[in-house]
Amino acid sequence: MAITAQMVKELREKTGAGMMDCKKALQETNGDMDKAIDLLREKGIAKAAKKGDRVAAEGLTAIKVDGNEAVIIEVNSETDFVSKNEGFQTLVTELAAHLLANKPATVEEAAAQTMSNGATVESHINSAIAKIGEKLSLRRFEVKTKSDNDAFGAYLHMGGRIGVLSVLEGTTDEAAAKDVSMHIAALNPKYVTRDQVSQEEVERERQVLTQQALNEGKPENIVAKMVEGRLGKYFEDVCVNDQTFVKNPDQKVGQFVESKGGKIREFVRFEVGEGIEKREDNFAEEVMSQVKK
Repeated sequence: MAITAQMVKELREKTGAGMMDCKKALQETNGDMDKAIDLLREKGIAKAAKKGDRVAAEGLTAIKVDGNEAVIIEVNSETDFVSKNEGFQTLVTELAAHLLANKPATVEEAAAQTMSNGATVESHINSAIAKIGEKLSLRRFEVKTKSDNDAFGAYLHMGGRIGVLSVLEGTTDEAAAKDVSMHIAALNPKYVTRDQVSQEEVERERQVLTQQALNEGKPENIVAKMVEGRLGKYFEDVCVNDQTFVKNPDQKVGQFVESKGGKIREFVRFEVGEGIEKREDNFAEEVMSQVKK
């Protein structure tokens, strides 16, 4: 039987599954709409699609290092309970291995890639959704490379609630690199050095600090000097090199790394769910909405 675009469209509307999945299901069931729906449900694709409007703001970060290459990823679930699920943890490990081996440029590119088990990344995640029963998503990842003379610092905090991958140049001291990542997990800097802070951001901060000083009633002739001093404190807050090292309050992080013969090239810090607006559902309303269906 010829599968028309209208049939594919109808199946997509009924299941929320992707266009190619719908087309394949219709081909396998010879155009029988009901059987195609059942087939998609059996594969977990329709079930996964129905969870699309839920908010997945929990989950795990993970880091995989292989020689001079490493990847840090965040995979989200709806509840913290599922992030402790062995099946979910296996999914995260599998995705990290795939991303490091194949190095897609974006999450969208990754979703279309075929994994070693023959399934696309998107289909593999959908299968996990069907088994686990929650919306799951690969949110973000970054792949980093280094030379033989550098070190990766891989650190997971609270079992993966926060993940930090740092790259130290000029030293192979992995313990030192991990200490730097531990510091970054705790203090959450935005930059490595002051020159990475944009002039626009510095000027905005200068204006805020100037107005604060004037509001405090400070004389205008000393405000500018005060502001520059407070800007120094601002740089200490946002630049890891200028921060007081958590493991040694008498030393800046930059000084600690220099003592190991290196410098911080870059870092990536992922905190699970940051920037995702968690939906606060009214539980009673949710129950009633299910009863009315």
